[in-house]
Amino acid sequence: MAATNHPIQIAILGAGTFVKSQYLPRLSEISNLFHLKAIWSRTENSASSAVEIANKDFGGVECKWGDNGLQDIIQDSSIVAVIVVLAGQHQVEISLKMLKAGKQVLQEKPAASCTNELETALSAYKSISADAPGQIIWSVAENYRFEPALVEGKKLIADIGKMMSVQVIVEGSMNSSNPYFSSSWRRSFTGGFILDMGVHFIAGLRMLVGCEVVSVSAMTSHVDLILPSPDNLSSVFHLENGCSGVFVMVVSSRSPKILWRVVGMNGTLQIERGFQGQHGYLVSLYDANGQCKSSFFPFSGVTEELKTFFNDVSENTLKKSSEFVPEHRLSLVEGARDVALLEAMLESGSRQGKQVHVKKF
Repeated sequence: MAATNHPIQIAILGAGTFVKSQYLPRLSEISNLFHLKAIWSRTENSASSAVEIANKDFGGVECKWGDNGLQDIIQDSSIVAVIVVLAGQHQVEISLKMLKAGKQVLQEKPAASCTNELETALSAYKSISADAPGQIIWSVAENYRFEPALVEGKKLIADIGKMMSVQVIVEGSMNSSNPYFSSSWRRSFTGGFILDMGVHFIAGLRMLVGCEVVSVSAMTSHVDLILPSPDNLSSVFHLENGCSGVFVMVVSSRSPKILWRVVGMNGTLQIERGFQGQHGYLVSLYDANGQCKSSFFPFSGVTEELKTFFNDVSENTLKKSSEFVPEHRLSLVEGARDVALLEAMLESGSRQGKQVHVKKF
């Protein structure tokens, strides 16, 4: 981990709801690993409102805004890493600017708005990396790959034997009381809330089954007209290992439910969203005799992914470039694969269930 007497200096680019409600509280829990130097936003009002919250825990955080503020961060060689938490349509562009300036980047999910943007981004990243003196990290913050329940589920999956069926059920709660409901960028995003919310559950699916989805066939619909289209998706998917499954997503349900269920020849693994004094996931393993063992894991994925990113940045500074291997769960390629799978489902839905092969990354 980073030495506490010389913590890395970071800046946050973005000052929206997620920064204020998640990033700043989680960062305050691990403040020995870094020094928060600045927060940037497009407008002064937005940046100063986040800085005001940040200064309760960190103190002395600089307020930066607009083009000049962004340029200040680019030119400040003491800022080693940036966390990019902006509207999904602008994240890749800003991340690439930071990478060109030699900053290590942790970008909030989704990795990009579509696979075309991802292909261009990966190509640009490759050429920036080739010209850089050391390794430059571009990480995508997908906290579900770090949720203890899913990490545990990945360990237990071998116990159920050969996979026979997979189900992912997501009944969301994106109604007017949700802080992200009126988010304009999510509403104008292709795929709307399905893409922005859905990448979490796709990340969980891919991590649990341990192989990729080859093809999908999906139906989509637009029922709740106060939400962007589509707001419902039902997809059959086919895995590399020969198993098939279903992914069902309802953006706004009156009775929210989230679960992954994998049925094998020797048992069943189920991970379901729940509340036991705090929010988290209940992991249940059913053996061949139907006996069930369950454990509850509170949410802590955001904190875990941040710790891992800071550890990567510190390791990267200490080791010679050739020796350093960044955490794969944070890689841009993993984020790209999540987007590619959802994009295939949405495309199939727009083509009345036609089978679509998932673009490979």
